[in-house]
Amino acid sequence: MRVTAERAFKSPSPIGVFDSGFGGLTVLSKLIETMPEYSYLYLADRARGPYGGLSPEVINTYTRQAVDYLFSQGCPLVVLACNTASAWALRNLQQRFLPAHYPTHRILGVVRPSAEALADLPVGAPSEEASNASGTVAVLATHATVSSNSYGLELAKLAPRIQLIQRSCALWVPLVEEGEISGPGADYFLHKYLDPLLMPNVAQPSRILLGCTHYPFLFDGIRKIVPPSIEVLGQAQIVTDRLVDWLERHPEMRERLDREGVERLTVTADEDAFERYGEQLLGRKFSVERVSY
Repeated sequence: MRVTAERAFKSPSPIGVFDSGFGGLTVLSKLIETMPEYSYLYLADRARGPYGGLSPEVINTYTRQAVDYLFSQGCPLVVLACNTASAWALRNLQQRFLPAHYPTHRILGVVRPSAEALADLPVGAPSEEASNASGTVAVLATHATVSSNSYGLELAKLAPRIQLIQRSCALWVPLVEEGEISGPGADYFLHKYLDPLLMPNVAQPSRILLGCTHYPFLFDGIRKIVPPSIEVLGQAQIVTDRLVDWLERHPEMRERLDREGVERLTVTADEDAFERYGEQLLGRKFSVERVSY
């Protein structure tokens, strides 16, 4: 049985999982399901998120502050379960922040593993191995992620024969943040962004990546609109599978991680709403504590 924050027990070395809101819960839930032996500390920056509409400079600052907080709580490894933060802040954090302040810690994002899945690279394949995949794929994401072209850059290296379509779905995150994941209102905004992608006079993608961890909460509605011939990829399974592989290849980090099965969820604001909507979205109860940094 997993331990929650209700017992006020803090793991000494949990895996940190960060998002600006609810979306990262999809990743956290899959991580716990697949690797229940590890402890996890989830942080949602509800006070300042979602990040999708913010400037790159602000995204970098907010993400660095969040990661610094998770490190201060004992996390030797942090997963940015946020495409916007991964697209704009991850490289800077890895190349500058870690060497200067936390040289033995690690930060992983969701863009690279998701691009590998889009490129049809098997889990564990060498990163330099170019995929022979071709055709058309699509990424649905926030404006900030699309404007970063992070998926375009990664796919150009991984599978240069693939044609990429990127679409910003600006109103999907607010739907999830408000718990409006089904019904006529949600259907209207799903069609608003999906219908242009599926028009018969344009090349339809063989795969669609939900390039925001909020979007899987809308999966049922998306799946009803997207033809069965098109694969719809969520990031929770992708990120989890590749993190399992990463830990196998990095035993020095695996040995540092706590195995007490502790689950601690924290937010910077609106803990009652987060707890209420989170239970609705994930279908189980959990407790949330408010933190500041």
